[in-house]
Amino acid sequence: MSLSGKAAIAGIGATEFSKDSGRSELRLAAEAVLAALGDAGLRPSDVDGLVSFTMDGNSEIAVARELGIGELTFFSRIHYGGGAAAATVQQAALAVAAGVADVVVAYRAFNERSGHRFGQVSAAAAQQVNSSGVDNSFHYPMGLATPAATVALSARRYMHEYGATSADFGRVAVVDRAHAATNPNAWFHGKPITLEDHQASRWVAEPLHLLDCCQESDGGVALVITSVERARTLPRPPVVIAAAAQGSGTDQYVMTSYYRDDLAALPEMGVVGRQLWAQSGIGPSDVDVAVLYDHFTPYVLMQLEELGFCGRGEAKDFIAGDTLELGGALPLNPHGGQLGEAYIHGMNGIAEGVRQIRGTAVNQVADVKHVLVTAGTGVPTSGLVLARSS
Repeated sequence: MSLSGKAAIAGIGATEFSKDSGRSELRLAAEAVLAALGDAGLRPSDVDGLVSFTMDGNSEIAVARELGIGELTFFSRIHYGGGAAAATVQQAALAVAAGVADVVVAYRAFNERSGHRFGQVSAAAAQQVNSSGVDNSFHYPMGLATPAATVALSARRYMHEYGATSADFGRVAVVDRAHAATNPNAWFHGKPITLEDHQASRWVAEPLHLLDCCQESDGGVALVITSVERARTLPRPPVVIAAAAQGSGTDQYVMTSYYRDDLAALPEMGVVGRQLWAQSGIGPSDVDVAVLYDHFTPYVLMQLEELGFCGRGEAKDFIAGDTLELGGALPLNPHGGQLGEAYIHGMNGIAEGVRQIRGTAVNQVADVKHVLVTAGTGVPTSGLVLARSS
């Protein structure tokens, strides 16, 4: 049996994206879920399943109470931060395909700028009484205590092995910000950057400039998943889940897999990619839009290689010219990504994939049949292939 084609995304919803929402994370979650249900033409009483991240502060039962959802027959949470994004849809699709739930909503909401900021040092991360605390205790005392610092090591090794430069990383940021500049929902709407701007931005952790690092955002996003058959009876065109996968590489840590022989790679994304192509029956050349998790620009280049768009070390050449622009061979993050639109742990990227398949995106790519969406890298991760309904 295959999961491919068994479920679809029938609705998407989001709050505004800001730096200070002025309201609780629970309210953000409720607003996003309600918006997604409205988009799908469904009511809270139709929902019988909820999925989120282990990092989300809003329990399923609290969201259900706030919205009057009622009984739940399925609820699930995915670990590993942003790596959970596409996996929430996978879990929802599995539940629908297995018949244990009919309408499942995946959600993520936080005040990640005005509240707990992921980009800053967290002493608590190394003090957890669990295996993650033990892992973090290896590197926190050495000063490697922020996501940017951990990614900087892999990025430096990648540059050393393959000749990539900071300017190569900057090309990703420039493309994302160009797309955000024409997206009214993006935080950086109307604010494109040049490669010179990127190079002049301050260091965060060499070789990462400020403009290599994604935003810290407040907001929420929700997605409604149901069977393809039911989705066809609803107002919006079904966006079929053609493939959904999770992956963890050998000797995996969270952002700090320094104990592998190859530091300049993301094998967990390779695990995901192989499953996505096998399930969907397509390959990299069939992808019309790539929504790649862009928390740090070097990891976008590494993802392109792991997913088979180019060979190892060749991403710097693959992205040269207009490849990633809206009219290029592989349009990247037409919404602006997490660098340009907002950082909602990748869930806003899934929503953009849905819009591209529907043909309703602000920066719409012509004749989109397949969209690839990836989740956070440097951690156990996940991905999706979304497709037009036949």
